[in-house]
Amino acid sequence: MSSYPRTLQEAVKHFSDELTCIQAVAEMRWPDGKAACAWCGSENNYWLTNQKRWKCQDCTKQFSVKRGTIFTDSPLGLDKWLVAMWMLANCRNGVSSYEIARTIGITQKSAWHMMHRIRQAMTPINPSKLGGDGTQVEADETYIGGKIKNKHHPMKSAPVQKMDKSIVMGTLDREKQKVRAEVIKAATRETMEGVVQRHVKFGSVMHTDSHVGYDNLKFRYTHEVVNHVYEYVRGNVHTNGIENFWSLLKRGLGGTYISVDPEHLERYVHEQVFRFNHRYENRVPMSDAQRFQSVLKDVVMRRLTYAELTGKTAKT
Repeated sequence: MSSYPRTLQEAVKHFSDELTCIQAVAEMRWPDGKAACAWCGSENNYWLTNQKRWKCQDCTKQFSVKRGTIFTDSPLGLDKWLVAMWMLANCRNGVSSYEIARTIGITQKSAWHMMHRIRQAMTPINPSKLGGDGTQVEADETYIGGKIKNKHHPMKSAPVQKMDKSIVMGTLDREKQKVRAEVIKAATRETMEGVVQRHVKFGSVMHTDSHVGYDNLKFRYTHEVVNHVYEYVRGNVHTNGIENFWSLLKRGLGGTYISVDPEHLERYVHEQVFRFNHRYENRVPMSDAQRFQSVLKDVVMRRLTYAELTGKTAKT
C-alpha cells in the first residue's frame, strides 16, 4: 500500500485508470482476494479480461465489482466515484454537489444523488456504545432550521415554535473522542432518554444541561448537570465537547450546503459524524487515505436508488 495516494491530486492521478479503481474496490470488498459472486455468493468464478468483470461458474452470471454496492447500476465510472468519495470523506466542512459536478465533469443532479449514496456508506450500522464504568460522556440537543429574522413578514409575528425546526441529539465520549448523533422527532423525556440508553453504556458519568428530558438519567448513570442560566462550566462538568461538534455540523450545513431538507438531514448528520470520528485512531491522526478507505469498505449492500432518495417509492 506504499503507492496508495496521500493527497487529492495524487488520488485523481491514481484512480484515472479503470483497472486500478476495480482493484481498489475489490481489495476493500474481498480482503482475502477471493471475489464472491454478487448473485449467488459463490467464489467459483473467473476473470473476463475484455469485459473487466467476473463470471460465476455456478450460476453462470457475470458480475462487476460495482454489483451489490452503492455503485450498482451507475453509468458513471469508478474514476469519478472514487474521487468524489475522497473529497467528501476529507473536506472538513463537506463539499457541495455543484463543486463535485464541476470537479469531475458530471451534472449537478447526478452529483447530488452520488453524494447521498456515499453518505449512505458513511452511515454506521449498529455502532458500538460509548462510555463505560466511570467514563465521562456528554449529551446535548440542537435545533436545525431557519432564523426568525429570515422568515416572511407574516411568519415573524407568529408565536415562536421550536418544533418548526429539526432536532438533532448527540452524545460524546470524552475519552475516545467519538460521537453519536441522530435526528429525533421531539425533545421529550422518553425520546431523549432512549437516545442516551441506545448509545451510552450504563454506569457512565453523564454530563448534560438542565433540560427536563435528562431528569431520569440519574437512575442508570451518574448524572452531572450544568445549568446554563447561571454557568457553562463547573469544574469538569460541561457540555462544551458536544457543542463543539454542533458548531462543526452547522458550519457545514449553513456554509457549504446552505439549505438542507429535513427528510435528508439524517444523512448530512452522519456525514459530519463520520469525519469527526475518523480524525484519530488510537489517538494517532488518521490520514486522508485511511478516511477514504473507511468509507470504501462499507459500500456493500448500501444501495440508495434515486426513487428512494426523492420519495417516489418506499424503501425495500
